[in-house]
Amino acid sequence: MDRLDGVTFFQFTNEILSTAIVIITASMLLYNITRNVGDRVTRASSILLGCVTISYIGDVFIALEPTRPQALENWFRFQWIGLAMIPAAMFHLSDALLATTGLVSRGRRRRAARLLYMVGAVFVLASLFTDGIVKELVKRPAWHMKPGSFFPIYVAYFLVAVGFALFNVVRARRRCLTTHTRRRMTYLLAVFTTPAWGLFPYSLVLSLFLDDVGTLSNVWIWVVFNIANVAVLAMLAFMAYPLSFFGAQQPDRVVKAELLQFMLRGPVTGTVVLAAIQTFAEASNVLGIQGQQFISFAAVTVVLCMQWMFTLVMPRLEGWLVYTNDQEQARRLRTISERLLTRADAAQLQEAILAAVCDQLRVPTAFIASINDWGARLEQIVGRIPEEDRVATEEVLTNGFSNGNGHSILPDGLKRSGKYFSWRSFWLIPLHSDKSEASGLIGIMGIWGRAAEPNLNAEEEDTLNSLVQRSIQVLMDERLQGRVFSTLGELIPTSSAPRQITGVNTFGQVSINPEKNETQKNSLTVVDSPEFTDLVRDALRDYWGGPKLAESKLLELGIVDHAAKTDGNRVHALRRVLVDAIERLRPEGQQNLTKAEWILYNILEMRFIQGRRVRDVALRLAMSNADFYRKQRVAIEEVARIIAETEQQLLETTQGRHQADSNDSTLIPADA
Repeated sequence: MDRLDGVTFFQFTNEILSTAIVIITASMLLYNITRNVGDRVTRASSILLGCVTISYIGDVFIALEPTRPQALENWFRFQWIGLAMIPAAMFHLSDALLATTGLVSRGRRRRAARLLYMVGAVFVLASLFTDGIVKELVKRPAWHMKPGSFFPIYVAYFLVAVGFALFNVVRARRRCLTTHTRRRMTYLLAVFTTPAWGLFPYSLVLSLFLDDVGTLSNVWIWVVFNIANVAVLAMLAFMAYPLSFFGAQQPDRVVKAELLQFMLRGPVTGTVVLAAIQTFAEASNVLGIQGQQFISFAAVTVVLCMQWMFTLVMPRLEGWLVYTNDQEQARRLRTISERLLTRADAAQLQEAILAAVCDQLRVPTAFIASINDWGARLEQIVGRIPEEDRVATEEVLTNGFSNGNGHSILPDGLKRSGKYFSWRSFWLIPLHSDKSEASGLIGIMGIWGRAAEPNLNAEEEDTLNSLVQRSIQVLMDERLQGRVFSTLGELIPTSSAPRQITGVNTFGQVSINPEKNETQKNSLTVVDSPEFTDLVRDALRDYWGGPKLAESKLLELGIVDHAAKTDGNRVHALRRVLVDAIERLRPEGQQNLTKAEWILYNILEMRFIQGRRVRDVALRLAMSNADFYRKQRVAIEEVARIIAETEQQLLETTQGRHQADSNDSTLIPADA
């Protein structure tokens, strides 16, 4: 009885381990083909993983013991799709690894790989449709098939292919000159033969030398199977680490973090859930609970607990495996990314603050405007303010509060009432970076006035003061971090060059012709965007400095990238592009402030390049404010059209060259 229980237990664990191997190999295969399928090492390893997956899928269905012997035999033959192709796939992978060290095949290894694949295909057909490789299904000591007359030929093919594959990997390791490439190639060498010895059909070999395999102990056979499966499981997971660096364009820490996340959230979770399902399926008969209901509850519980546990332990695992002592800067950058306040974050916080103001004071509209050296800009609005009134509001705030105005001379319509101001239907509250009014003014909060002058009670004033302080903090954080983003915006295109532009990866592979710059890939998307004209308008308004220039999507344009090669700074290059577009609107001859053909150019040149106020420009051009805003909109649309046409011309000019480069691009070793 104990002996039978032992056999049943080891059969059960073998089934779980085989399924776990299928999950891990299939997951690694999906991980490879979604990362960099263009890399030769990645393609070769994907083929090898596919072969392992097919073989162990057959193992899983064999362990389920189909009721019909013919179905069982079909699954044994199905396994041979993977078994027959594994030697060729291993040689293919070894050739790709050797090529990364500078010893590119001159044709012999490539022809040998193709020949091995053809031989493997012959063995696949022979095992599926004939008895030349396997024959006669046998039940004892465990279900297996007897070897066919051509099985010794397969063994010779297997040993020769795997032997040369191992020899190639040894040569590749010897050719590695740097410490980290030699270390990772050592990892690969240690586990490279795992698919071979883990899947080799030992039962068929034993049948060649033993007349009756059924005399062997069932328990020890299943123990050996389980030990082999555990070793294969561990080594396949270990193999994923060095293989993940081939063809990678990201830093090592990014690859490690992605692989760690993928393995824990995917294969590990799937394996544990599967083990729980199969374990509770057996235990439900003992517990007296309906199996299907209990299994569903158990599976959901395991998934939730696994995700919760990963959330808790992930920081420690990343600190141990990814962000080690030599990655202190990366750890700081990661902390910054979690704490930075983006423009979208700031807009959400400002909207929440204004909504609270409107609810507390029972008013329909409120806004927050920022004040800086180049004027006022509405940051967030709750309620409705017409577009014309928005521009007028910014103009009044600019005239009344910016440029060092001490509020002794106020524009028409702007009145002071204690620490507040009134303008039209709004109460205006200055937002200072310090409690002292003498300190820098960073913004204005506008509230729809429920009376001609502020009439707040003590409770409302306390609440408003609290919300004002929150607004000040958001504006200060946004201003500070805007400078950070401005610096990063100029840094990222430069810092990405060493790998993404030159095509250098961790294992020393170099693309002869650099890939097309991401800026050129994204430029058409920017030009075709429905908000393109708004982007041009925002960039013009912040022409002399501001986040809407430094963080503009226009920085992705190809013409900006082209201009940056001369200026060395993408923000300066964008200014140059804007000026060139405006100059193309300039009529011939001496500048004239009265002729109709000069109106668009004069508006753009005086308003944005010279930085004059709307009122001053309108007076000089002898037009009303409403007429000025209409013609300014037309002028900005013309600038956007010119930039779009210039971008299209640049892309058409360079498209043929990039196409030729991509066709001629090959991969050579860095040390060749």
